[in-house]
Amino acid sequence: MTDTLTAGTLVFKRELDAPRETVWQYLIDPDLRARWFMGGPTEPRVGGALGMTMAHGNLSDEDVPFPDEYAPYRGKAWHETITQIDPPRLLAFTWDEGKNGNVVIELEELGERTRLTLTHSGIPTRDGAINFGGGWGAHLDVFERRLRGERIANFWDLHAAAEKRAKAAIG
Repeated sequence: MTDTLTAGTLVFKRELDAPRETVWQYLIDPDLRARWFMGGPTEPRVGGALGMTMAHGNLSDEDVPFPDEYAPYRGKAWHETITQIDPPRLLAFTWDEGKNGNVVIELEELGERTRLTLTHSGIPTRDGAINFGGGWGAHLDVFERRLRGERIANFWDLHAAAEKRAKAAIG
């Protein structure tokens, strides 16, 4: 894990225990994406929708409470716009129609493993960067574990730890 977090740009790097084509499916297939991040109807083309449904209660394999601070977002569904797509190498999309930046996910083949680089740039505030840093850090932790076939006892514990790391990195 190599992360570079600043107030405006977050860069996460992970070496994943799966071939690039498998990792790509977890990015683009709504059901697989929902196992580590958010699923939703997807149109895999430039200008297409990347569906997002906040069903984070499904990310924990144990029955854990949904934190009060995130309760207003529970079940919220929306879509982002795909700005670049080059299967199975690159997926880029807006966040809040670009108001909270843009996300680029690059996949590099490493034999039977894959290097994922996720860059979220254009984040307008320090607090936003800490929030996104915690979110992306936790979701990528889940992604790594899902690809290894591991259980996720409590997503929110991973989220709290990732947010703490983000806050320390951003200052």
